[in-house]
Amino acid sequence: MQISGLKYGAQLLDLVEFPYAPFLTADANKEQIQNMLAQYKKLVIKPFFAGGVGKKGKAGLVRIVETLEDALQAKKELYFATHHYGNKTVTANGVTFEAFIPSEVEVYFSIATSTTHRKPIFTITPLGGVDIETLPPEKKQVIWIDPFIGLKSFDITNALMDTGCPEQLISPLVQHLPKLWGLYDNYSLTTLEINPVRMMKSDNRIVPVACDLKAAFDQDNPAWKRLGLPSTIFQSDITPFEAQINQLRTYQGQSDVLELNPQGSIIPFMFGGGANSAATETLGSSAIFSSDFGGNPPYEKMYDIARIVFRNWLSNANVLLLIGGKANNTDIYVTFKGIFDALRDHMATHGRTPIYTVIGRGGPNLVKGMFYGKDILDTLKLPYKMFGYDTSMIQVLEFAQKIDQWWAEKGKKEYEKKKV
Repeated sequence: MQISGLKYGAQLLDLVEFPYAPFLTADANKEQIQNMLAQYKKLVIKPFFAGGVGKKGKAGLVRIVETLEDALQAKKELYFATHHYGNKTVTANGVTFEAFIPSEVEVYFSIATSTTHRKPIFTITPLGGVDIETLPPEKKQVIWIDPFIGLKSFDITNALMDTGCPEQLISPLVQHLPKLWGLYDNYSLTTLEINPVRMMKSDNRIVPVACDLKAAFDQDNPAWKRLGLPSTIFQSDITPFEAQINQLRTYQGQSDVLELNPQGSIIPFMFGGGANSAATETLGSSAIFSSDFGGNPPYEKMYDIARIVFRNWLSNANVLLLIGGKANNTDIYVTFKGIFDALRDHMATHGRTPIYTVIGRGGPNLVKGMFYGKDILDTLKLPYKMFGYDTSMIQVLEFAQKIDQWWAEKGKKEYEKKKV
């Protein structure tokens, strides 16, 4: 679950008294908009998207206006704007009118959970307002945070000095940025990003002002509920398939899916972050969705997930792929039993569907799980290939790609000729 922008981000920043750009929401009247223009000379108009949506500026969805007429025209054009973000097309529902804060320097700052270090990290650069990924390593600082100590002023000072930040800006930033650790740590955030922080001159002082915010929350930690944010802000444009799987999040284990290509031809049951990354990258547009079903899910959950998957995608797929590394705690037999029982029951109801199964897995009860899957696949008279944990995951994925192509070109026809 994520939020972006100041409409609700301001509520987070208020908790730690972090300055942000004044703004109006879509229900502001002409007089209010004109008054803000008179005070700040320019306004920044942005569409409001449910969920954390970025790259709006690059898509031409951020407008800077100087007149009321232009502000109203921007509202008209952006209120229901569509935006192609990642693998989805999302639709706005409203706009914000934000005060334009003049600044010679834009600072990027974020706190996130590092999957590499298994610790929170903060990233900072005085070259904000751009995609942080585009900056070379020497232009930004990425520092891990001891969760028992938190983010301290000297951490910010040292990092800013190392990035070459103008000296007169360091003190104002050091006064405010450490406050964000309390927000991150107390309300189950996994990511908190402000880009940009603009440096506003006020009464001979320099004040850092947040001009945009993105935040992501740990859904399984109820601390975020203490923020009092309406639950509707976490509703993004999700597909019916994703919505069905998301209903199972209350069970033990993970059930994260992202629909990639409804016209894909490989159904990938991915287990673990490594499998998710490798499979998503290697399979490309062939993968119907990206997933992570690790975390030792119980039989009932795995069965329900598989029934949803087969109901949505089995009729159009060439390959059923079960891929993962060597598990530590996930019972392979339980997960395989859930998937193959669901496959058997689906075909008992809807008829036998030709598909080739590829398995690459390791972990507790692997052989027992493979024999269980083999028995069901043999009963259904479906072809398959199984690889153990001693086979490279990439090799299994490449094999699945070759089978996908072969099955589409001639394998399925050969199977249908031979089946009895």
